[in-house]
Amino acid sequence: MIQALINRYKRMRTEQFLRQTYQYQYAFVGMGQHSLTNLYPVLHYLGVPLKCICVTSERKARLIEQKFPGVKATTSLCEILSDSDVKGVFVSASPSSHFSIASQVLRSGKSLFIEKPPCQSLEELDQLIDLQRLHGSPVAMVGLQKRYAPAVQLLKERLSKELLISYDLHYLTGAYPEGDALLDLYIPPLDLDCSLFGKPEILACRRVAKDSYILMLQHPHIVGTLELSTSYTWTSAEETLKVCTKSGIYILSQMEELIFTPTSSSVFGVPIEKLRIHRETKEILFKRNNFTPILASNQVYTQGYYGEIVAFINQVENRKSEVATGLKAIRGTYEFILMFHR
Repeated sequence: MIQALINRYKRMRTEQFLRQTYQYQYAFVGMGQHSLTNLYPVLHYLGVPLKCICVTSERKARLIEQKFPGVKATTSLCEILSDSDVKGVFVSASPSSHFSIASQVLRSGKSLFIEKPPCQSLEELDQLIDLQRLHGSPVAMVGLQKRYAPAVQLLKERLSKELLISYDLHYLTGAYPEGDALLDLYIPPLDLDCSLFGKPEILACRRVAKDSYILMLQHPHIVGTLELSTSYTWTSAEETLKVCTKSGIYILSQMEELIFTPTSSSVFGVPIEKLRIHRETKEILFKRNNFTPILASNQVYTQGYYGEIVAFINQVENRKSEVATGLKAIRGTYEFILMFHR
């Protein structure tokens, strides 16, 4: 009896996944390491109908058609934009080319998923917002995946019910000689900061080394410090967030673990932990399971790449879904970045 119920549950779960098919076709512009590692695997897993891939060289185009049977490869963006079967376009090319490509996609009226950064300035972002409105592109979203990470969504929900005090965010990597660290590398933590705590005011900013900053920020309901640095190492790169609230402390590590430690109670203002032996209590709110090889334990899922692509596809397919990183939604992030240049 129990085995029959288990088998039925597994069969229903599999059939539910297989029923998730898509009516439209899509195209992809770019095939770099980030795309191959984080985006293409999600499209393949979901079974998204990818009709065409656009790259910069004929040689790479021929290799793509050998690697991905049934997918057409081209070096012409116009060919994709003139194809009425293609309803949505994923763009993950060089950051300097994103604004130009995004502009062309929006002018075509197709839905756009553009990797970060979508453009190089607030003025360019406003132009993209206007193009979406003028040409009727139904969906235009930016690949700021941290907003879709399960741990971040859980933390945001918990913080909305808390009395906030302070936070400490560290984003530490090795050297980044291949581009603009502020736009290419730091936009995810800056966007996360704005998403969780609201519009920031920079109280103090010190540049401590090339592409390395320490900031003190004031938000509507919390004050915090932010360290952005390329002076560390890629081998042990670190992204940690500690948020202090009246009820306790939240610690988010690498988007893979979220822990809550309640504040110790007190008697007449004296902490009980000072009066007797205190056993610290920690509540694990979220933790990636490194043992079980299922979707929810995959880094592509916990980092938010799966969630952002599902949100985009569902919007294009007119299904219920929330897009947290539309062009207008990230305007505050670009205003934050602009403060660095003042």
